[in-house]
Amino acid sequence: MSADAGCRACLVYDPTLSDYDFGETHPMDPVRVSLTVSLAQQLGALPDLVAAPSASEEQLLTVHDPALIEAVMRLSAAPGKIDVQHGLGTEDNPTFPAMHEASRHVVGASIEAARQVWEGRVEHAANIAGGLHHAMPDRASGFCVYNDIAVAIKWLLDQGAKKVAYVDVDVHHGDGVEQIFYNDPRVLTISLHETGQMLFPGTGFPKHNGGPDAPGSAVNVALPPGTGDAGWLRAFHAVVPEILRSFQPDILVTQHGCDSHREDPLADLTLTIDGQRASYLALHELAHEVASGRWLALGGGGYAVVDVVPRAWSHLLSIVQGRPLDSGISTPAEWRAEIAERFGGRLAPSRMGDGRIPRYRDWSQGYDPDTWLDRSIRESRQVLFPLHGLDEWDSL
Repeated sequence: MSADAGCRACLVYDPTLSDYDFGETHPMDPVRVSLTVSLAQQLGALPDLVAAPSASEEQLLTVHDPALIEAVMRLSAAPGKIDVQHGLGTEDNPTFPAMHEASRHVVGASIEAARQVWEGRVEHAANIAGGLHHAMPDRASGFCVYNDIAVAIKWLLDQGAKKVAYVDVDVHHGDGVEQIFYNDPRVLTISLHETGQMLFPGTGFPKHNGGPDAPGSAVNVALPPGTGDAGWLRAFHAVVPEILRSFQPDILVTQHGCDSHREDPLADLTLTIDGQRASYLALHELAHEVASGRWLALGGGGYAVVDVVPRAWSHLLSIVQGRPLDSGISTPAEWRAEIAERFGGRLAPSRMGDGRIPRYRDWSQGYDPDTWLDRSIRESRQVLFPLHGLDEWDSL
């Protein structure tokens, strides 16, 4: 579809999604969501808004163990207590009042976004408060209490989706979603992330590629620290499009953690806003190519909450609408004033991009065994491509 034509799109949102809040000192500050909505609105990049419902306990139980839900409910009424078995009250996942309500609200928003797409109300839907990809069936993990992505995918399967593809571009491995569907051939999970040799959660290697009933259903590309726009895009285009074309999903679900940015404090990749924007454009095109335009886009990580997240996700929302913003435009003066007022005179970014033109060397132009990046790409292709009926050397 031509970007100029626009796409039928929505954002599932209400301000109370920011109640998912681990506290003032926690790196995952929900202000990043409200700042994104404010910036996108001022730029004319905000899709139509749809109210965000809360998930029911029955919906949570499609993925999560009853004991986890009971623990979250119990500690919601007793914040500050610890339940190590269920990953609650830890440094990553401190408890807070009404934690259960806030967490199931995020899940409900992702289910609603999935419903909007699956029922044909829109082509594309987003929930930037979602993308909580580390939560496991039996425990919270990595700032994620419930796994909204997995619950939304399970909802799609229950509604009749035969194949769901999930692509995760967060700097951290999408371990929770992968594990939940590891032995389900109906769900393809693809994660590009900084290698687990260096970064939480320490997983996500090509050898982990699906359970006995679903070989090839988990695709991992583990990238070396320091990988920037050119290397990241080289890896993405060397692996993701061919596997998606082979899988032919009914719907594409994507997670857009922007903690791969060079300014993010919690990881070591060095992408720019311009490179991240290029990944969003590529996924939009792939949604139209392989999934009849059905696209569910979710948020994720991102801890440079003023300088990076609002710009990155405003680009995402503009692309969800099929009307991409130019990365060279200025951020609105009103938004910069809002930042200064809310953050004690802090200077906000003046441009929507970082002034880079993202270019990469296509895999077809040759493989360099002396680089860690190319060895990583080759390993993923070597392990995964045969499981999808592809030849790892076809594009060389």
